[in-house]
Amino acid sequence: MEHVALVVGVTGMAGLSLAETLKHPDSLGAPWKVYGAARRSPDDWFPSSILDGVITFDAVNSADTHAKLSPIAQEITHLFWVTFQFNADEDVNIAVNKTMLLNVLNALKSSPLSPLTHITLQTGTKHYMGPVQDPVRSTQLITHEPPFNENMPRLPYPNFYYALEDLVASYAPKITYSIHRSSIIIGASARSAHNALMMLAAYAAICRHLGLPFRYPGNKYTWHHFCDMTDAHVLAKQHVWAAVTEKAKNEAFNCTNGDVFSWKSVWKLLSEVFDVEFVELDENDEFDLVELMSDKGEVWDLIVEKYGLHKTKLKEIACYEAMVPVVRFEFQHVSSMNKSKDFGFFEYVDTFKSIRFWLAKLREMKLIPSY
Repeated sequence: MEHVALVVGVTGMAGLSLAETLKHPDSLGAPWKVYGAARRSPDDWFPSSILDGVITFDAVNSADTHAKLSPIAQEITHLFWVTFQFNADEDVNIAVNKTMLLNVLNALKSSPLSPLTHITLQTGTKHYMGPVQDPVRSTQLITHEPPFNENMPRLPYPNFYYALEDLVASYAPKITYSIHRSSIIIGASARSAHNALMMLAAYAAICRHLGLPFRYPGNKYTWHHFCDMTDAHVLAKQHVWAAVTEKAKNEAFNCTNGDVFSWKSVWKLLSEVFDVEFVELDENDEFDLVELMSDKGEVWDLIVEKYGLHKTKLKEIACYEAMVPVVRFEFQHVSSMNKSKDFGFFEYVDTFKSIRFWLAKLREMKLIPSY
């Protein structure tokens, strides 16, 4: 095959959608041979038939990475990087994530016959906001004004996205790259602790199970103002498009659904889908979602058992520490898609249809209850 992909992070929501997109007969650049890589082997929720091979290794460990990837180093033409390790401290993020990517690139380039020609790198809007999850730095950040666009300069804060961008750019022009800056990604996976939709679905299910009000954990600003999302399928198509489109090489692209929403409207939709009472935001009723969910692991276990769901642990599917800052911004979290359209990428999706689609998919995969 002319195109051989290695999708690192294939069991995540972005990775799964990317593998499915690559193997679709109408995919750009088809046919693709697709290897999927992850720290742990996929289990029964993952459609492993879409992969031509599965490789498990710890990307932080250079020896393990080299041992597992060197046998296929003479095949891989395209590296799709859709994984990361999350820490609140941004300096730790930089060290760990840069090490992971460097280890994989060193392993792939270990063969003098390596045909690697392109790297797609998944990042996000933290590029424009700074380390918003860092407990120290986040209190004094000065962010860019939305709508975010790709020409905005880097902010004067440490950011592991910047470190990864510099790393892939260092291989150009011999190996080209593309940067994909998504908004809030939604998709379906049992191994994505940062899937906002899965987090909110688990929260709604627990509220319903315990008879608790399904309260919005954000502020008045995000309740009423605009935000955007990124459907995992749209994101996957952008990765593939950039990987095989000459004009898109060595460029960065925002990736959103192409529309906007308010969290109030999403809350109404979620309340309807999960059959819980819609609760209007009460500014005097602030609460800490992270604290509320910190002891709900056993409740989730009961829900999993009651509805015959795929066995997951709440702490593995929901990182509420990462979700809360997103619903407490004091600016509209919106990115411009003009550059993508100027370069020829026109995929879009209605966000509310996207939410319904992925909730149905999560139910079909038995990751959340059906009511």
